[in-house]
Amino acid sequence: MKNSVSDKNLFIESEDEEDEVDECDVEGGAKEGPGSDGSDSSSDESDDGPRGSRPSSYTNQWPQSYRQSIDMYSGVTPPTISFLGTPSLSRLSSSFLTSSFGGKHTPDIINSLFKPLLPTTSDQQQQQPTQEEIKSSQSILIPTPSRKSSLGVIPEDKRVDDHGLPLSRQSTFAQAVLNGVNVLCGVGLLSAPYAIKQGGWLGLIVLFVFGILAFYTGLLLRKCLDSEPGLETYPDIGQAAFGTVGRIAISIALYMELYACCVEYLILESDNLSSLFPNAHLSIGGLYLNSHVFFAILTTLIVLPTTWFRDLSVLSYISAGGVIASILVVICLFWAGLIDHVGFESKNDSILSLSGMPIAVGLYGYAYSGHAVFPNIYSSLKNKDQFPSVLVASFIIATGLFAGAGTIGYMMFGETSESQFTLNLPTNLVVTKVAVWTTVVNPITKYALTLMPMALSFEELIPSNQQKSHLYAIAIRSALTISTLLVALSVPFFGLVMSLVGSLLTMLVTFILPCACFLSIVKGKITWLQGSICALIIAVGVTTVGVGTSSSLAQIIQSLNN
Repeated sequence: MKNSVSDKNLFIESEDEEDEVDECDVEGGAKEGPGSDGSDSSSDESDDGPRGSRPSSYTNQWPQSYRQSIDMYSGVTPPTISFLGTPSLSRLSSSFLTSSFGGKHTPDIINSLFKPLLPTTSDQQQQQPTQEEIKSSQSILIPTPSRKSSLGVIPEDKRVDDHGLPLSRQSTFAQAVLNGVNVLCGVGLLSAPYAIKQGGWLGLIVLFVFGILAFYTGLLLRKCLDSEPGLETYPDIGQAAFGTVGRIAISIALYMELYACCVEYLILESDNLSSLFPNAHLSIGGLYLNSHVFFAILTTLIVLPTTWFRDLSVLSYISAGGVIASILVVICLFWAGLIDHVGFESKNDSILSLSGMPIAVGLYGYAYSGHAVFPNIYSSLKNKDQFPSVLVASFIIATGLFAGAGTIGYMMFGETSESQFTLNLPTNLVVTKVAVWTTVVNPITKYALTLMPMALSFEELIPSNQQKSHLYAIAIRSALTISTLLVALSVPFFGLVMSLVGSLLTMLVTFILPCACFLSIVKGKITWLQGSICALIIAVGVTTVGVGTSSSLAQIIQSLNN
């Protein structure tokens, strides 16, 4: 794979974008032609310019869409959406972090996330010639991206926010904490009582130890980002530490983690809807679909059109309510136990279960699978000195919810705890219906946002002569969605799949890779204590990968054979 995007002919410059660069160019430089690389103009200013101006060595590398797609996945955006695109929506069609690269001139394959069929116009460009408007209205569903590798250095006061207004896209402390909690408090909360069942009460110690280690590795990611100008994302850190191979390897690990989350969403939907409608089934000819298979397919058909959206900001806005949804589900669990007096009959509580500890370790590790987003949160933070406090607040809230749900759930259901505590709640209670439907609706809003980073990374590889057809993008997104359905039907074990992901991918992304990248970037500049801590964390991660992954795979295979 070549390093230069222009060499690969992935991006084709449009005339309208060239006009925008001419208007925004601070230095008044000459306009580059479609075939020019343009790396000189950005590299000369990368060291002295603002953080938004990234060196071309990072801008050009696959995946270029990572920053925008992860920002959309984790952030709070205004409710704007476009499927086929309408002029009335173009005013509010910019993304939460449209200016992630420090300018408006980002590749259109990335911008296709954030704008409708008709191109948006900033306040400075509202008076466009009629001929240009006609030309823009003829744009394709996903515009062909720019061939340029450089991004014009635009002053802070001329950058646009999520509404397309010329404001900075920096986030406050509260917004950063909200984004962090939104990422950490996911479907893993539902398995908290099951994790205690597997490892016993003393297994909770692992949860708190993992929280401390994950907090430390989050700080290591910050040190890596500050090591040189232009680093903004996890793949950037991988490239700075291990070159192009490191960038690609880390990107694949991050994308696989998100892909596994999509699989978990479908298993989750199937299990919970089946608990509400156990007699649902479908018979077509000689083909019989039980409730689990039927609802998995139905959920896939529901989320599939949402993956085709060009502007996912409505889904991002709604999915940001995942924090509220997580809190609501935990409240429902407490209500059922303390008010409706459900459970508490079991006396077989386990203090320590060594046989189930490998599964519990994977589940506890999954609770801290947010490091893919932390570099983005740090890069977007208005006051970057607040980042440690953001991590502390996020981890305290997430750990408190997980430990609270696990404690009350295991006290209620004991050794009968299911992989999702919603499956243990009596179906006749109102709080059960609230908890289950909240659990069902939330993943539907998150599915497309979770799948989109991987989909866009594949779309970057579409040959330039084929990018004019939106059919390729639809085909890629549909294929990924259908593949998650097939995986979910093949291994429909929510807790075991989560433990596998937590033991393998989360340990890599959260523990091993941050330490490895930090040691590679700083090299001889670290203290003996820092090196020892990093070595310890890597040892913990490697041990968990070996023991947890093998145990999870063994139990999945055993469950398939039963």
